[in-house]
Amino acid sequence: MALKGSRIKLSDALDINSVVTFILSLQQESGDIPWHKDGKTDPWDLIETIMGLNIGKCFDASHRAFEWLKIIQNTDGSWYSSYVNGKPEDKTCETHMAAYFSVGLFHTWLTDKNTAFVEYYWPTMEKGINYAISLQTKTGEIYWAKSPEGNVDPMSLLAGSSSIFMSLKCALAIAGILGKKRRSWETAFDKLGNSIRKNIHNYNVSKSRFSMYWFYPVLSGALTGEKAENRIEKYWNKYVIEGQGARCVSDQPWVTMAETSELVLALSGMGQMEKAKIVFSWIQNRRYEDKTYWCGYTYPDMVIWPEEKISWTNAVVLLAADAVYALTPASDLFCHRSWDGFAYKGFLN
Repeated sequence: MALKGSRIKLSDALDINSVVTFILSLQQESGDIPWHKDGKTDPWDLIETIMGLNIGKCFDASHRAFEWLKIIQNTDGSWYSSYVNGKPEDKTCETHMAAYFSVGLFHTWLTDKNTAFVEYYWPTMEKGINYAISLQTKTGEIYWAKSPEGNVDPMSLLAGSSSIFMSLKCALAIAGILGKKRRSWETAFDKLGNSIRKNIHNYNVSKSRFSMYWFYPVLSGALTGEKAENRIEKYWNKYVIEGQGARCVSDQPWVTMAETSELVLALSGMGQMEKAKIVFSWIQNRRYEDKTYWCGYTYPDMVIWPEEKISWTNAVVLLAADAVYALTPASDLFCHRSWDGFAYKGFLN
């Protein structure tokens, strides 16, 4: 694929202070950070926001958000799908939301190497991981949720399961740091990885409209090397608008900053850093006057939609910037090669 664009200086790419100041303005006294003013919160996107705060070195705020999640966690290890002002809005309990806590926790450890912090949140993370793998099938896929009535929805989503794959990697890394063994997690990780690599037809293909379906197996590291390169190359034109970014869904002209930034993470994770920097350059003028990022826009008419400024959208832009500019010690979190170097993770080799 030939990309049009250029590498840009960090000073031209984003204003970190403006982004984190906006995110901090949304944080409630409880530690909760909703999507936008008067908006909802979901646990997965809150973890994205936490990682953005870490990149901005706002650790007090990110720790408060972790504590809020700890307090509201359900006894079975899950969280509800969404909250408004701290109260459950949608009581569906999704597996990828339960597991993703570990990614934020490992990102925090990579940033500040505070082992006591991850030890404190180990029980919260452990319960979340156990909830997720409790819905794993014999062939490795993980069902996506339990309904508010407690019924398992027997549907496996490729993006969600890929996210859980990343979560298991991080959970096992934390287990290594703390000198703990969790054989059940290792088994679940193996089965899930094999499922994504070999039984991809077992996942709900109706979600293939979404670009996450395309690049999440690569972003998570479930697909690496030639398999990752082939998947990105094969569907590039389906999901990407040259010079603009990644569509949210393939059949709509809606480019989003979050999906584009996550594509940057996938490309940089594969080692395709030049392509990652070019794609990242495409969205650098998609900002408001206060230097925070749009959520998305329609192309070619360039209508910003939705108009709300979104916390986690801005946070994932920071994650992409960290991946391509190495701003923090956590910049290699999604780098496929870096995972081979963790001595305490020999089971991943």
